Amino acid sequence: HVRSTSMHRTLKAHVLHPPGRPGGLPTFYMLPGAGGAEDGISWYNHGGVRQFFAGKRVNVVLPIGGRFSMMTDWQHDDPILGRNKWQTYFTRELPNAIDRTFRTSGANALGGVSMSAGPALDLAIQAPNRFRAVASYSGCPGTTDQLGSTAATAIPLRGGANPYNMWGPPGSPAWARHDPVLNAGKLRGKTIFLSAGSGIPGPIDGSPLAIVGGFFGGDILEGISLACTANMSRKLKSLGIAHRFNVRPDGSHSWGLFSADLRTSWPMIARAIGA
Repeated sequence: HVRSTSMHRTLKAHVLHPPGRPGGLPTFYMLPGAGGAEDGISWYNHGGVRQFFAGKRVNVVLPIGGRFSMMTDWQHDDPILGRNKWQTYFTRELPNAIDRTFRTSGANALGGVSMSAGPALDLAIQAPNRFRAVASYSGCPGTTDQLGSTAATAIPLRGGANPYNMWGPPGSPAWARHDPVLNAGKLRGKTIFLSAGSGIPGPIDGSPLAIVGGFFGGDILEGISLACTANMSRKLKSLGIAHRFNVRPDGSHSWGLFSADLRTSWPMIARAIGA
């Protein structure tokens, strides 16, 4: 349980750590998707993280909260979602509490999936000294191009919120300030992992029940993710910024795909934070 003074509420997070809670370990923050893990859909419940990180020398923090918020600080409170100060929470309040409680090394990485994939890149840009590595799994980096703006508007709307309460109307200066593509140069020096599937369902997805969006929509969502993420990769490449872009020939918007890409990304993330 972590108290957020910026949002005036106490929030929960799962924390995975080695037996005995040894100090001096790095931390990997793994943000949830559109439901904020408040709907029970999460890395913890569906991503196999408990098994994967068992025995690894790292603290893994799996926050609960932030549904339909784009994991950012909103300019105005929303009648449906209330007060959203997620940038403040994820870059200051939560890490400070984790560092203090678990006596960490202070070396951090951040990963986002689906809704939180683009925001993970944005948070790494907004708090340049907080995260050494960042991973974007099957999301839509970008907030000002047509696809990115549509996605960043549609997600709050899906939660019944007013997206104008977030950064103002699309085209307002804050939308550009939170665009990872426009601000990609600020990621220089960090370890960066991007991933997306083709959108074609395949064996990597596992059970159809694991596809986010159900039988209809997972292919479309992943196709959008691939287009958005490819745009981010092109921008990084044009700036000469090293990164890995993992594109799979199959894969719908599913936990099978997300889990496979987590495993692919982990060695480079681990090196970056000393895990």
